[in-house]
Amino acid sequence: MARVAFLGLGVMGFPMAGHLAANGHEVTVWNRSAAKAEAWAAKHPGRVAPTAREAAEAAEFVMACVGNDDDLRQVCLSDDGAFAGMSSGSLFVDHTTVSAAVTRELSEHALASGIGFVDAPVSGGQAGAENGQLSVMCGGGAADYARAEPVIAAYAKICRLMGPSGAGQLTKMCNQIAIAGLVQGLSESLNFAERAGLSISDVVEVISQGAAGSWQMQNRHKTMEENRFNFGFAVDWMRKDLGICLSTAEENGATLPVTALVDQFYKEVQHMGGGRWDTSSLIARLRR
Repeated sequence: MARVAFLGLGVMGFPMAGHLAANGHEVTVWNRSAAKAEAWAAKHPGRVAPTAREAAEAAEFVMACVGNDDDLRQVCLSDDGAFAGMSSGSLFVDHTTVSAAVTRELSEHALASGIGFVDAPVSGGQAGAENGQLSVMCGGGAADYARAEPVIAAYAKICRLMGPSGAGQLTKMCNQIAIAGLVQGLSESLNFAERAGLSISDVVEVISQGAAGSWQMQNRHKTMEENRFNFGFAVDWMRKDLGICLSTAEENGATLPVTALVDQFYKEVQHMGGGRWDTSSLIARLRR
């Protein structure tokens, strides 16, 4: 078993760190809100560190799941950041969804200090994190990935090396692009069913068994029908991710017309007060 630090105990990081502890790893946690770290330690075996630097000291693996590019830079590069505490030969695994550019930047910083770096964003939402069933898409060197994979396995359904540094983040962008279109299509379908006087449950039971079926349909149609949007990934975070996708598309020449449109629909949801609603709340703007 390994000595692991986990930085960031949000809706994803809290259960992910818990799975590491349950699998026998020696876990030290840090969170910007100390109360969240203390709550984690009250529930799981492990200890709390007052700074990211102190959490990373003596750790073989440092996992992070924070908010955005700037948060990740701060967690890694500040005087009290993880890199200042990590020793040569240790490995940083970043589960945050950020730009490929910041990933490559931080990977170079790590390399200069003899630290391994794997970008490893995840998909599967809060339920996937709680159940240890996340999809993990990784970028980095093959040797670093081979070291990280058995540790990541504590909360992964599938974990795969997609290419060099940044490839994990680029794969996560593919994931978010696909989800955006799927949720909008599902929202339109269910709203159409409502306006046509059909039973949503009956419609979904039939069409989910054919080519229209999807994870979103299976897991979100009932809560969408009931206008309940407190499940999983928030609109504010989705807009952050789609912004990364659109910015990267400008750089690589990809065309993302549907993604750009759905991003604006999510902006409307934010203006409705739904920034913390989950991503299935796209249907709410159609019901106005």
